[in-house]
Amino acid sequence: MTLGQYVPGDVISPPQGVIIPISPALVQAQQSARPREVSADVRRLLGTARPYTIGPSDVLYIVVYDHPELLPNAGAVISQQVDPTGISPAPGFTVGADGQVSYPFIGRVRVAGLTEIEAQDLIQQRLARFIKEPQVSVRINSYRSRRAYVDGEVRSPGSQVFTDLPMTLPEAINRAGGITPVGDRSFITLTRANQTSIINLMQLQELGINPNQILLESGDLVTVRSRDDSKVFVMGEIARPTALQMRNGQLSLNEALGEAGGPSLNTANSSQIYVIRNVEVGKPPAVFHLNANNPTALALAETFSLRSRDVVYIDPVPLVNWNRIISLILPSAQAAAVTRTTLNP
Repeated sequence: MTLGQYVPGDVISPPQGVIIPISPALVQAQQSARPREVSADVRRLLGTARPYTIGPSDVLYIVVYDHPELLPNAGAVISQQVDPTGISPAPGFTVGADGQVSYPFIGRVRVAGLTEIEAQDLIQQRLARFIKEPQVSVRINSYRSRRAYVDGEVRSPGSQVFTDLPMTLPEAINRAGGITPVGDRSFITLTRANQTSIINLMQLQELGINPNQILLESGDLVTVRSRDDSKVFVMGEIARPTALQMRNGQLSLNEALGEAGGPSLNTANSSQIYVIRNVEVGKPPAVFHLNANNPTALALAETFSLRSRDVVYIDPVPLVNWNRIISLILPSAQAAAVTRTTLNP
């Protein structure tokens, strides 16, 4: 096709098998097509922090003032043996799997789903039948009912126990030691109830959304992906053909060419720089073309955004192709001439 100011209708998924010139109109269309709001998958994860509610296996420390005989160490005390879950045991009254806790005089009381203050009021009301004007204090001595899991490119992968502090996505990652230098902040997955959502922290910041609004639930799996999963391949007549890691999902064409040492001065055809993008598996790729003979093209290359798995290819000048063909033919021709001379001296 004749190269001109062609702009595909969908710059995110351009047509396959068509050479698309990298022009100011195309770059502007790319900028306009950038998302203006988060996806529906991420939006459903946003919420407002709520107070921690008691759950099964939590350990409560219940104190009735002026009644030392009701202290936890005088009644039910959980075992002090090694905890296989890795959570240090603590003295107190353990909430059973049915959400109830046993306490002297009042028997079993359902406290699951209640806050500390609500559980305190409930136990105080029940004890009022046995103790005159009881003063009760209830606090959670050991949080054991909820946990999320963080793995991937974090310094300390493992389970993170929910406490009275809201378990947001940044809080969970921070408790896991933070993201390692090779972690990709633009590619974090959160799996909940057999559904996985991709979270781009860089995009959230650009849209003015605080990642602390993403609240985790018990059983969530957070995985921080590696930058090795997002690479751009630069090849052809380039100083150093290589695979480049993207910077948190971002890399411009100009950066890719610069980090690979730039086009080879002796062999590269700077008017034939291509970006090859596989939009859909099993179909021809989309091809973008840049004519870098014009100095203004470098400005376009700086604003043209690459995507993961893109291939940047620089064509050789025609003379280089000719020399390479001749270099392949000449040894065979010379060998044939030597053989002919040997047979016919």
